[in-house]
Amino acid sequence: MKIVLDKGQRLFFSSDSHYSHQNLCRATSNWTDGSKTRDFKSLDHMNDSIVDAINDKVGPDDILIHLGDFSFGGFDNIKEFRSRIFCKKIHLILGNHDHHIERDKDGIRSLFESVNHYTVLDLRRPGNGKEMDKYSIVLCHFPIASWDGMNAGRIHLHGHVHLGPHNKIAEGRAMDVGADGNGLSPYSLDEILKLLKDRPIKRLSLPSDHHESGES
Repeated sequence: MKIVLDKGQRLFFSSDSHYSHQNLCRATSNWTDGSKTRDFKSLDHMNDSIVDAINDKVGPDDILIHLGDFSFGGFDNIKEFRSRIFCKKIHLILGNHDHHIERDKDGIRSLFESVNHYTVLDLRRPGNGKEMDKYSIVLCHFPIASWDGMNAGRIHLHGHVHLGPHNKIAEGRAMDVGADGNGLSPYSLDEILKLLKDRPIKRLSLPSDHHESGES
């Protein structure tokens, strides 16, 4: 997938919003382990916070790449969540809960600029001179232990494992860009480049995550 940013246009990444996921909201959850939930007083409170975290950072003319598990709890929540986001261009990497989007129920994919399971992002943006700055990033909902171009320093961004702020960055140049690791806010391209620029070239040791408990 190729994206060429216009001057002044920004690119953001997020994942695992889980809009309207009752079990992720502490006030409505049936999960036995409350530490795996988000501390909100109601489902509406959680949903409003997810939307506000995106809209406070991503402008209408920016681009958002969402790495999966966009929403939860029914088909209508996909449309509702998308309609509340100001950003006009959202690219989606499919997660394990994006079944309706994967099947393109009622043409739902039309709400997104693109829909993929996996892609290598070929990114260009205006630099300080005449030449464009170029970046290549591997995008997948699921963390990949060893990815194409890793040995050349290519970054890998993923979601799925709901890592917190303390362990969202892997030993190498991989990172969980999920909402739970950043106060629900998306990451800008510059934030990610700064966080990963000095990381060594090293494969990802796959982390444990809440899916191992059988709760969903």
